[in-house]
Amino acid sequence: MLRHLSRPIRTVVGWQLAATAGLAALSAVLAGEQGAVSAALGGGISIAAGLAAAVVASRGKAGSAGGVVVGALAAEALKLGLAVILLWLVLANYDSAVVAALIGAFVVTLLIFSMAFFVREY
Repeated sequence: MLRHLSRPIRTVVGWQLAATAGLAALSAVLAGEQGAVSAALGGGISIAAGLAAAVVASRGKAGSAGGVVVGALAAEALKLGLAVILLWLVLANYDSAVVAALIGAFVVTLLIFSMAFFVREY
């Protein structure tokens, strides 16, 4: 599935997975099992939303500057909408969620995704 995505996206997803694992381990120490699960869910939400946006952006029509802008806006709208829905689903259905771990991992992995701009293609 990730094979058709650019190298920067694949690299950043790897960084996000590593950060999620590290934050889950830290949350396990600080808040126990529920903290680890919450951090893993927060990171997973950000990763899923970012991957969905990357897939939409990679399939967009880049024939003109307008096409690039429309594709980027559609990808960001999907990312934001999916993230909000997934966060709502977790917070509404996971009674033992450690909100600080969930939101913390979400924000960290969301910021890491923005680093794809700085990863070289070669």
